[in-house]
This record gives sequence, C-alpha cells and structure tokens, in this order.
Amino acid sequence: MTHAIIQTGGKQYKVKIGDTLKIEKIEANLNDEITLKEVLLLFDKNTKEVILGAPYVNSAEVKAKVLEQGRAKKVTVLKFKSKVRYKKKYGHRQPFSKIYITHINLKDADQS
Repeated sequence: MTHAIIQTGGKQYKVKIGDTLKIEKIEANLNDEITLKEVLLLFDKNTKEVILGAPYVNSAEVKAKVLEQGRAKKVTVLKFKSKVRYKKKYGHRQPFSKIYITHINLKDADQS
C-alpha cells in the first residue's frame, strides 16, 4: 500500500489510493483528472521503502479526480470593542475542491 505526502494550497496532506479529501480550491471542472506534482514524500508500508524529496520528489505525481467544487459553511466573524460603540459583523465562506485520489506514480521517482 503506497502512501504519499503532497502539498497543495499551502497545506500538506497524507494520501493513499482511494482517499477523498477537501483541499483549497483549484481551477478544474467536475470529473476532471488532475495531476498533483508537489510530492514531498513517498513510502510503501509493505516494503518499508521511503523516498524523501528535497523539497519535492522528481518524476513522482499523484493523480486525482475532481468530485465537487463548492463553498464551506459560513463562518461568522464578530469584532467588538467595549465603551466605544464599535461592532462589526461579517461572514466568510471558503471555497474548496473535493478530490478522489486515483493513482500514485512511483516510476522513476528519484530524489531531487
């Protein structure tokens, strides 16, 4: 079973084939096949083989399918200062992409 640590949207995720995760929004249509090339680490649980990138592993890529493009639930932000009659309220909905990991490419995965 192959696992990978990928970086996308300024965050890092541990993924394996068959995982579904929400990441920061990427420009892709529904059911598009995307390639994530920022692979930081590859490892196989069966053989205990680890390939560590510096910072990325060359020729390694993770392929995923876009399942959904959406926005998260609203987060309400309140700013308040006592005794000066200052109060501000606003909301924010973070856009996201839901992806399904289909393939982790280990061929020609050299250290960079």
